[in-house]
Amino acid sequence: MKVEQISIFLENKPGGLSSVTRALSDAKINIRALSLADTSDFGILRLIVDDVATAKEVLNDQGFAVGKTHVVAVEVPDRPGGLNSILELLTGKGINVEYMYAFVERSGENAVIIFRFDSTDEAIEALQQNGFKVLKGEQVYGL
Repeated sequence: MKVEQISIFLENKPGGLSSVTRALSDAKINIRALSLADTSDFGILRLIVDDVATAKEVLNDQGFAVGKTHVVAVEVPDRPGGLNSILELLTGKGINVEYMYAFVERSGENAVIIFRFDSTDEAIEALQQNGFKVLKGEQVYGL
């Protein structure tokens, strides 16, 4: 139920982001979701792609520092309070959301949100036991 995410550390300068997207485009790798956070000196680009191994290899070959982590894709009811229902559940279980970002696709009547938790396995278990749909990596890469 975990999704592989790659993180790329970028120097905060013009062209840094486009050099990553160009390398992925040239390798025919599709970006499914992304998040970019920055500081004054560097940024962290987090990506869900359709071919993690190739993306990591291509970006490493281009000289980028690339890491791989596991995140969780959850269908969130697309209505007022939908996200809050998940966050309240996790708070009640003592699970912290380290970060989250929206996915580019909807799944039926639900939105898809990518979460990074401090206790991933416990979060997955709590979500599933409370009726929330946690997507498999293969499902996410193919959306």
